[in-house]
Amino acid sequence: MEIYGYQRKPLHSDAVSTLPLYRSAPLLEVRLEDFERFAIDRLRVLKGISDGLSRGKKPEEIENLAIDLWKANMRHPDASEVVNKDIIAHFVLRLVYCRTEDLRKWFLSMETALFRYRLRHESAEAQRALMAEFDLPYKAVSTSEFESMKDKLGQVARSIGQPLTPADTKFYTVPFEEVPELVAGRRVFLHKGHAYVAMNQVVSLVATQFRSHLSKALILTNRKWTSSIREQEKDRLTPIVEALCTSYLGPDYSEPREFAEISIRDIDQIAMSSFPLCMRHLFEKLREDHHLKHGGRMQLGLFLKGVGLKLDDALAFWKAEFSQKVGAERFDKEYAYSIRHNYGREGKRTDYTPFSCQKIISSAPGVGDHHGCPYRHFSEENLRAALGKMRVNSRAIEDVMDKVRNRHYQLACTLTFEAVHGTSCDAGINHPNQYFSESQKVVQLKVDPVVV
Repeated sequence: MEIYGYQRKPLHSDAVSTLPLYRSAPLLEVRLEDFERFAIDRLRVLKGISDGLSRGKKPEEIENLAIDLWKANMRHPDASEVVNKDIIAHFVLRLVYCRTEDLRKWFLSMETALFRYRLRHESAEAQRALMAEFDLPYKAVSTSEFESMKDKLGQVARSIGQPLTPADTKFYTVPFEEVPELVAGRRVFLHKGHAYVAMNQVVSLVATQFRSHLSKALILTNRKWTSSIREQEKDRLTPIVEALCTSYLGPDYSEPREFAEISIRDIDQIAMSSFPLCMRHLFEKLREDHHLKHGGRMQLGLFLKGVGLKLDDALAFWKAEFSQKVGAERFDKEYAYSIRHNYGREGKRTDYTPFSCQKIISSAPGVGDHHGCPYRHFSEENLRAALGKMRVNSRAIEDVMDKVRNRHYQLACTLTFEAVHGTSCDAGINHPNQYFSESQKVVQLKVDPVVV
């Protein structure tokens, strides 16, 4: 399969740097499974960076996280194919994220951040090669020139928190008109029309160039996607491309994990202690109205399956609730089949998986529906009230609302988890069943504390 781009030329394996600029798409045959798998591997890196930034991690923490995520996810069994995987994954995600302004904005920010972190870890020779690729008018300061201006450059280095040694601090000369922001911020030494720029500032300038090129490329990709690619590939690539931006990248929770099963006898207590807000809301509405529409039944039913409610218990649980409103006979005729179907006992006998946060967030509940993500779909007043019922303190509620206003719904759920359980959740909440599993670990520790 051809990867879509704008200029097409073969990849060069003899480049000094292993960090591509993604100027042109490769002429490569790519298997459909690799097309999707490579993109998902890269998406794990970008989403990890995004989560770290949203959680307010320090710049050095984000950089270390990004490099670790890259090493963990972007490997290839054939070392000679690592760069190819890198480029293929980038261009696939370029197709995925070119389609709306919001998608482009997110992808542009995350790819630029990743590029900056990777560039900082390249050798000096590789960094110079990348500057040459951008045709930037930067010239490395020699050791002798550095020594002659050591005092002046030292003032610049100290002002930006860099140690002043030839090994640790590299400077470049740049025509001063090329770096007006650095000049205005007094972050460079000026001499004979040139600015002496520290390497860390050069990395930012190169990243800015990269961002500019990628921004233009995303607009071109969008035009090509809407004019031809989407229709041409409607039966093959289009479904994959349109699904990738909402892909859940963790376990599917189709089977219970650490906690083998829950019983009907304990379900009310467990719901109050360990259900995430989306499932707790559905559970309370079911108890209150003795009925849920299809979307709510699916969302809650698959969640209960994933946390270990066995089929017989599930049938008994739903029947006990629905019978109070529609009667036992109607339940057996109209509702029992769909419950057995979710457990893979009817129809195609597919073992359906519980919904991820991404799927729940992207749902569109209508009037009278109670499914979806409360952090996205509740009014501010209703969300505050729901968080209060979970005994989230007022300060934590404000933190949650701040994430909601910025549309970081999963982070809002993560903060709720941390406030309710009094412990951090560095991995972040990405799945309701993950919330339940992590909550039960905390609950079990309180019941059976570890003795050291």
